Amino acid sequence: MKLQQLRYIWEVAHHDLNVSATAQSLYTSQPGISKQIRLLEDELGVEIFSRSGKHLTHVTPAGQVILEAAGEVLRKVESIKHVAQEYSDEKRGALSIATTHTQARYVLPDVIRNFIAEYPDVSLHMNQGTPMQISEMAADGTVDFAIATEALELFSDLVMMPCYRWNRCVLVPRDHPLTQVSRLSLEDVAAHPIVTYVFGFTGRSRLDEAFVSAGLTPRVVFTAADADVIKTYVRLGLGIGIVADMAHDKELDPDLVALDARHLFASSITSIGCRKGTFLRGYMYEFISGFAPHLTRDLVKEAFTRKTRTELDELFSDLDLPEY
Repeated sequence: MKLQQLRYIWEVAHHDLNVSATAQSLYTSQPGISKQIRLLEDELGVEIFSRSGKHLTHVTPAGQVILEAAGEVLRKVESIKHVAQEYSDEKRGALSIATTHTQARYVLPDVIRNFIAEYPDVSLHMNQGTPMQISEMAADGTVDFAIATEALELFSDLVMMPCYRWNRCVLVPRDHPLTQVSRLSLEDVAAHPIVTYVFGFTGRSRLDEAFVSAGLTPRVVFTAADADVIKTYVRLGLGIGIVADMAHDKELDPDLVALDARHLFASSITSIGCRKGTFLRGYMYEFISGFAPHLTRDLVKEAFTRKTRTELDELFSDLDLPEY
């Protein structure tokens, strides 16, 4: 069994069983990959992939278990490389992040600008996706950090650390009748068609919970994953927008009024998640503290010693999280 063979089966599984695409991504030949996979299957005495002719069709039950073990081995190898890099050149390396549009567009720019200024030789890679996709990327080691509000808690392999609290505002055009209401109620909001986030994005669950608790059924006429798209459709008159407070910029959105809705919806917490057992290099600790200053190196190290989600929650229970 060779490390290269484990890398091949892992990459093939993550390229939708497309050996040709895997070969292109690894800069090697398709026959070479196919041969090494066959040699590994012969050595193990089981098929990792089922086939129809020359095409791989699906991962076998035994293959699922083998792929999980292969992923663990490959992550350990990467950790070993990170340890060596930390001692050979602590300011050079790579950092990969997965996050949502809201974080990438409104929260992270200053953090990333400061980080790059401090670590110009660290290549930074950002992946955007749904909260579930983001969490999966962190859980399987595709990225170093996941930053999101939803879905992280569904993955037990992630060390989740709270970063900040935030709430929502209601966006309306300047001539909208809701601008004349001194203090919004849920009934006021529910009386208008609503444009907001797709379920599972940016604290959408908190919004739905509020309406259900009040016995109201909101008229959600349009949803999107991107706050800028939501604002576009508010401008078109499709409905009132419910977005994260941070998504409204007075200078960039002078035609829209942000109405305070903090009293209507429970606040949400954005967290940064990292796979358990990950070796964090010095600049990774610096990125975390740059994004959430209360997450000091000592506190992050302590978080990695906690074995259960309950223990992790207890560690952060007394934190007074900043509000964005």
